[in-house]
Formats: sequence, structure tokens, C-alpha cells
Amino acid sequence: MKLIVFDCDSTLSAIEGIDELARVNGPETFDKIEALTNAAMNGEVPIDDIFAQRLDIIQPTLSTCKKVGQLYIDQIEPTALSTLELLRAGGWEIVIVSGGFTQVIEPLAKHLGVERIEAVPLKFHEDGSYAGYDTSAPPTRNGGKPEIIQQLKAELHPDYIVMVGDGISDLEAQSVVDTFIGFGRYAAREKVKSEADHFVLSLDEIPSMISMR
Repeated sequence: MKLIVFDCDSTLSAIEGIDELARVNGPETFDKIEALTNAAMNGEVPIDDIFAQRLDIIQPTLSTCKKVGQLYIDQIEPTALSTLELLRAGGWEIVIVSGGFTQVIEPLAKHLGVERIEAVPLKFHEDGSYAGYDTSAPPTRNGGKPEIIQQLKAELHPDYIVMVGDGISDLEAQSVVDTFIGFGRYAAREKVKSEADHFVLSLDEIPSMISMR
């Protein structure tokens, strides 16, 4: 059994979902959230420090989440569909592991034929207004993605694991996977580029890279 784990934001799709949720509230909110997101993805501040803060600022509604969910599809990485088809044909099991939000990512996952998402579930009141998030979800903190991968290992017993992502939170998983592939089409982060086992600018570079596994 071969397992390949993909980050979502700036990997399977061009957007950062949290930034797009912020954009709805105007440019000032967007600029503030984008700066916090970049600081976390570059490893300048811990994810733990900003996770609740960003959501408290944005107060995302259910309707906004649906709009951003469609945006993930509209801005899909151009080779994502064909790449995932090739990987499945090669016997790879595909999972999305993201610090984004489950309900927002679900439309893209369905579009890509990925059944399993490990992300952060949001909570909403009956009127669709923001009611918080699952604070126990591992991606809300640094070290969350390695924790999820360890859980996947215990559950699925894969013979080989590959992780693909653009951020520091993805790079953290390098110690618990067999191969870490950094992705730089949308955000080429120097630390990820220098420390990754491989670094690609297009997802369609990946199948041939791991085809011998």
C-alpha cells in the first residue's frame, strides 16, 4: 500500500482559503490575514499563535465558505486532475492533509475524487454565522501534520509515504514520511526548497519521480 499526502492551499489550488475568506471583509482585513498566514507558512511565527486570531478577525459565514469552496475549484492547479488520475492508476492512495477548513475544501476534494480530508472543521450557528472551530484538530498547531500522518500510518499500514506541500507545516512532516516533495508553483519558500527531498513547480512532475515505488 502506497500513500501520498497532499497539502491543499497553494498546492492543489492556487489560493490560500483563509486569505480568500478574509478578502470578503475588505482589503484591510485581507492584508492583515495574508501577513499572518505568510508569517506562519514561512516559519516566522507558530501556527498555534495565529490560528484562532485569524478566525476571530474574519468571522467566516457558511455562505462565504461555500463561495471560497468554489474558488478552490476555479483556481485548481492546472495539472492536478491528471496527476491524481495517474497516481491512482499507479496504486497510490491519496489523502488531503490541510491546515485549512474541512467544509471549504470538500468541494475541491470531491472534484479531484479524493474521499479523505484531514483538516479543521468549522462550526456554524443555525443562521450560518460563525460559531468557532474544532480546537482539537491537529492542523491547528505546529506539529499537527506529522501527528496526522502518524495516525494514518497506524490505521493504514502503508509501505511507503510521500508528502507534497509548500509550507513549513508540510516540511515538518518530513521526519515521518519516506519522501517529502516541496511544491513551488505558487509559493517558493526558501526553507522548503532547500530542505525538501525533491522540489517541483508542477504537480505533473511527481508521478514519474515516484513511479518506481
